[in-house]
Amino acid sequence: MKAIRIIDGDAVVVDEPDTPAVGDAGEVRVEVAAVGICGSDLHLIDSGLAEGRVLGHEISGRLGDGTAVAIEPFRSCGRCRPCIDGDRHRCAEGPDIIGIVSDGGMAEFVMVPEAALVALPSGIDVADASLVENLAVGVHAMNRARLQHRDRIMVVGAGPIGLATAAVLLRAGFSVTIGARHDHQRSAAALIGAVVLDEAAGGADGFDVVFDAVGTTGSLRESVARVGHGGRICVVGSFWDPVELDIGILMQEAELIPAMMYGRTPTGREIDTAAGLLAELPSLGEVMISHRFPLDAAAEAFAAARERSAGAIKVLLEPGR
Repeated sequence: MKAIRIIDGDAVVVDEPDTPAVGDAGEVRVEVAAVGICGSDLHLIDSGLAEGRVLGHEISGRLGDGTAVAIEPFRSCGRCRPCIDGDRHRCAEGPDIIGIVSDGGMAEFVMVPEAALVALPSGIDVADASLVENLAVGVHAMNRARLQHRDRIMVVGAGPIGLATAAVLLRAGFSVTIGARHDHQRSAAALIGAVVLDEAAGGADGFDVVFDAVGTTGSLRESVARVGHGGRICVVGSFWDPVELDIGILMQEAELIPAMMYGRTPTGREIDTAAGLLAELPSLGEVMISHRFPLDAAAEAFAAARERSAGAIKVLLEPGR
């Protein structure tokens, strides 16, 4: 089979054994329909942490019998308290995040635990279903933020995670203001129903809850500036490097709430909720997916994913293309 491995910092298409090596008992083989390129993939490449690996944790595909699935990309011990509670992303032994810690979905096939399979409602394009992972991040962030019905909400950043988080919040009935850097992001935010921040209009602060969907010193500084007294800042974007925290968070007595990946609530897995949401938002793929490439165009795909200012939102690799 074909797979993309990171070799000397480049995404290189290589020939792998036809059948991926089977790991623990209970693993199944998934034929990959689509896998998203995430900002974390780019960071792992740039930092040298992806060397020799097959990346890709935003995965959708089909089982041997044709069943369409998305993937909750975790292997975990299953014995610790977080795992027993369903929060496999908090595994005390350290979760194996498929596509980050171990080989992932940038290949024609991937092996995953049977427990990682996410059933897809009918009507979802299996390639678009790679967005389920992004939506699950938004579902988890919403649940972590302890929202109240009348909360004024802002999302800082209109990349894939910002748009997915906004879509989840909008579907839950909240009004959402979103800040975006680029015109194509503003257009996408408006298409999903968010209020696009107008810097010239003024008054864009005092929000009850701000979701930082970027993960930089600049975005955290903006979140602190936008949040109101006693408000909450939910950090959805991943901080890969140390950041500075503005003293304004003390003056505002704002609460900082981290939201990492997704887990489980009393009603079930958050990623299953995300799959249901995607079925209710059939146009989301058209809005968020800006590029689709075959595996053989890996270098072009990664270059596109880096060019946010040139129109990229979510870039997919589709092995079947």
